[in-house]
Amino acid sequence: MDKDARDSWDSPTQFLLACVSYAVGLGNVWRFPYLCQMHGGGGFLIPYMIMLVLEGVPLFYLELAIGQKMRLGSIGAWTAISPYLGGVGLASVVTSLYLCLYYNIINAWSFWYLFHSFQSVLPWAVCPINSNRTGPIEECERATPTQYFFYRETLNISPSIEENGGIHTGQTLCLLLAWIITYLFIVRGVKSTGKVVYFTATFPYVVLFIYLIRGMTLHGATNGIKYMFTPKMEQLANPSTWINAATQIFFSLGLGFGSLIAFSSYNQYHNNFERQAIAVSLINSGTSIFSSIVTFAIYGFKATVNYENCLDRTRTLLLNTFNLAEDSIALDSISDCIEKLNATFPQEFAEIAHKLENCSLESELDTAVEGTGLAFIVYSEAIMNMPLSQLWSVLYFVMLLLLGMGSMLGNITAIITPLRDFKVVSRVSTELFNGMVCLFCLLLGLGFTTTSGNYWFTMFNDYGATFSLLFIVLIEVITVSYIYGIKRFEKDIEDMLGHRPHWYWKIMWAGVSPLLLIGLFLFYIVNYIQGGTPTYQAWNKDLGKSEQTEYPVFGQVFIGLLLVSSVSCVPLTALYVFCQMRRHGNQQQKVSTPNP
Repeated sequence: MDKDARDSWDSPTQFLLACVSYAVGLGNVWRFPYLCQMHGGGGFLIPYMIMLVLEGVPLFYLELAIGQKMRLGSIGAWTAISPYLGGVGLASVVTSLYLCLYYNIINAWSFWYLFHSFQSVLPWAVCPINSNRTGPIEECERATPTQYFFYRETLNISPSIEENGGIHTGQTLCLLLAWIITYLFIVRGVKSTGKVVYFTATFPYVVLFIYLIRGMTLHGATNGIKYMFTPKMEQLANPSTWINAATQIFFSLGLGFGSLIAFSSYNQYHNNFERQAIAVSLINSGTSIFSSIVTFAIYGFKATVNYENCLDRTRTLLLNTFNLAEDSIALDSISDCIEKLNATFPQEFAEIAHKLENCSLESELDTAVEGTGLAFIVYSEAIMNMPLSQLWSVLYFVMLLLLGMGSMLGNITAIITPLRDFKVVSRVSTELFNGMVCLFCLLLGLGFTTTSGNYWFTMFNDYGATFSLLFIVLIEVITVSYIYGIKRFEKDIEDMLGHRPHWYWKIMWAGVSPLLLIGLFLFYIVNYIQGGTPTYQAWNKDLGKSEQTEYPVFGQVFIGLLLVSSVSCVPLTALYVFCQMRRHGNQQQKVSTPNP
């Protein structure tokens, strides 16, 4: 396609909002707070901000510069730099395809929870009655109502990945709805996306701000906030703290998928992407911290409620066992009462000692949960304890949907834009081609709506992108610095911005960022090898909890295919180009050689 005829954003603001909508996603809400909890609360912000400066912003800048200069998607941009590097763009497309397949199932779950929020009693607040109507369903009693609703009602999950019981109709309809909305958001390409991002990029902040006000007024919220901002500085000596900070920055900004290259390819040639790269990176990190404050306020509320419920159960046990007056034991003096009763009535106390729970607010706050467990179980449990729980549930799941849909815009654009650059595809109308891509992803994604679908979701989430993205971005930064050349790249940036990049950017691209990426890449490989047989969390309905289970052989083979399929695009494409050039060279030689 003629680059001059290429669609473009109506304004730089649209591009900025598209990048914010893409980068600020579910990971900011459910991954970053978990890492704070795991790695020393406020102390985690130190390695996080250092990695943002050393790795996040420079690589974000680099991808925007490449897209804006080449005005092509990932495949075309890297092929323009060197025909041998077209595989880097192809690897990005394959990785984005994997992400699209499973990412929209999260949006389907959000729709499911949203639709179930319009009830007088939230369905995950109480256990349903069994078929004999004699009491609650046993599986729900063994677990919790929120766990039962997620694993049984939402997923109808099978005991293992090896057992499959067909498609969940409700989830299939929600997934179809998620893909229809995704299609409507991108139906006319960048023209549609540019309008949608005004809403998907801004409304989640409105909801987060409302939740912040509500969260700070909840009973026990300050316990969670104190927990977050109390730094455990000893965690800075833990290498995994720094590695997790680096990987969180890397994935949160959406590097390597080709989405940033695709978005910036629709910019005007002289657009100031340098300022936008810094702005988006800071907005993304600021959102992570902001959403963590909201999350920890709700954590504090939930932990305090659980702690006080535990104390109340202990108090009731003591009152009933020792026939004490109702007002003789206060919640805040239970530990003293236990000591006194143990000393006064040792025999009676020994009989109930095994029934006494160890109630601890600190241990409640230490319970770290991430991902779907945080978004659909922990948050749901906290919401059901709030007054007007239906309102807060609707707001929360609308926010999740907008975060998920905003990221989907970038994910699907990373597939469509590079393919539209091919002349064969460019002849097909935008509406038809975009519809075909969405339909293709929907059909493949139906596998995640089966009873074993959540186990496949976990597999894609754990192995579909991490390894390949580290490899892709490492190749990108080495290519720009040492194959395309820093000086040549400098001139390109000067041509677009009117000034050369600061020495800070050059040092990061040429030295610091590649070394960090190599370190992360090696750590991932070593960690994978040392981890032994890959495992997943299988739901045991008899125990009412998840158990760690090894993947079967076919699962391990599929993991291997996920890891290799995208990465292999780079050497295979280079080999194909080499063979094509060699064959072309031989043909030219034959033509130029005169017959004797």
